[in-house]
Amino acid sequence: MKNKSILFILCALVLMDPAAFAQMNPKVKFEEALKLVQNHYVDPVDDEHLVDVAIGAMLTDLDPHSQYVSREEAEAMKSAMEGVFAGIGIQYLKDNESTRIIQVNPDGPAMRAGVKVGDRIVTIDGEDITGIEVKNQDILTKLRGERGSEVVLGIRSSNAEAVRLVPIIRENIIERSVQEAYMVDKETGYLSLAIFNNTTRKEIDEAIEKLQDQGMKKLIFNLQGNRGGYVEAAIGVADEFLPKGKIVFYSVSNTGAKDYYFTGGFGRFYDGEMVVLIDEITASSSEIVAGALQDWDRAVIVGRRSFGKGLMQRTFPLPDGSELHLTGARYYTPSGRSIQRPYDKGREDYYNEFNRRMESKELLEEGHVSFADSLKFSTLTNKRIVYGGGGIMPDYFVPINIHLYSDWMTNLMNSGLVTNLCFEYVEQNRTPLTASHPDFAAFSANFAVTDSLRNKLIAEAEAVGIAVPNADKSAKESIDVELKSRIASLLYADAHYGARVHNEADRSFQAAMKILNDENLYRKLLNEQPSSKQKKGKR
Repeated sequence: MKNKSILFILCALVLMDPAAFAQMNPKVKFEEALKLVQNHYVDPVDDEHLVDVAIGAMLTDLDPHSQYVSREEAEAMKSAMEGVFAGIGIQYLKDNESTRIIQVNPDGPAMRAGVKVGDRIVTIDGEDITGIEVKNQDILTKLRGERGSEVVLGIRSSNAEAVRLVPIIRENIIERSVQEAYMVDKETGYLSLAIFNNTTRKEIDEAIEKLQDQGMKKLIFNLQGNRGGYVEAAIGVADEFLPKGKIVFYSVSNTGAKDYYFTGGFGRFYDGEMVVLIDEITASSSEIVAGALQDWDRAVIVGRRSFGKGLMQRTFPLPDGSELHLTGARYYTPSGRSIQRPYDKGREDYYNEFNRRMESKELLEEGHVSFADSLKFSTLTNKRIVYGGGGIMPDYFVPINIHLYSDWMTNLMNSGLVTNLCFEYVEQNRTPLTASHPDFAAFSANFAVTDSLRNKLIAEAEAVGIAVPNADKSAKESIDVELKSRIASLLYADAHYGARVHNEADRSFQAAMKILNDENLYRKLLNEQPSSKQKKGKR
């Protein structure tokens, strides 16, 4: 009997050999696991939710950018990338107590209904939206809807107690990818791009044409904070600056096959000195464009090393409207540099890169990044040394303004205190302000934030628990920029003037102007000989 028991146990162990189960079909295994949970878990389960979580976890294990997107998220992303949504044409700021309108689109449905900058939204379709418990996303959802549908706002204007009801018919609102385009001086244009979407090529083409009509011969192209978007849009943007037949990038799939993407020769700005601004947030399609312009020695890259996203995702729709965004290839610049930085230590480590760069002082001082010789490449025209291994290294380094990323500044700007204080200040001083600063040029050159205004903001911030380092000179300067920016946009009824104030204080923008105003420095950074421009003629 004892021997029979031993034999039974041995047979059982053989049957339980993991190798015996290794050939199990993974699909069948997943279905069996789901069925066990459905039948035996202690509480009722949501099958769809379980599957969504399982798919998301599976893609998370692949790389940092492959992801599962729910039906609702997919629809929202599609609207954002198409650059069009149905709304009323306003920008607003939600603070702890109310929602104040800070911009009204010219000739938009809200403006035609009589809504003005400074008005407060108290109700939407009869529902109270005041109070800290109402979230910003809740308000956005209520304001947007179907084109042609009506939304009724309860508006309280400045210095008025009564709330008036304002019915507004929603219309298609274009969310522009070109944020600002203007002339800095008689020869220098400025163009800022926020995203690469379906309307980007058309927008940038129109912006460049307009700037050239105003005399643009040099360009500052701002890609700071641009996280990317459609790769087709990146090709179109590069086409504006590189002549026909130039490689914009190439991709390599899992089979090793290479696909090359070239310019088509339909651009407007092939000549003229050009500086591209990048930072640690600049990613994906932005890096494709910056890398191409650097590799062809078409522009000086200014700022800090970019994010380092060089994985190309393909979208695979699922029957219920959800999507798989699956990495299918890697991006390489024309010289052969990989844009993607390593992610072998896991997703959490990958997205902790900003903190690592701060701790290493890479973002604060030049010279804290080293590269292996294997990552050394040459540009295609002037044979300058550039580096691969993840992200685009600038030709001219600019340190980060640490206050812009500080907790106190984030809390201050999200509190609504800056906007509220500036509204009060402009309302009380509009007449003397416009008399002494009749246009933005005069305001930009002569207006300075007073100590009393800044100190009032600091006191209000500290009263709600926001500790401002008011003994720090650079912190005060950062506060003054925010105040001056908001006052400019309110005084001249155009948010773009606020952006100009930020630009004039931005270190990278200042560096770009320095480079464009010093021809020898510009040529030195591109490794051009003094006479090379005359020899090359049109590029």
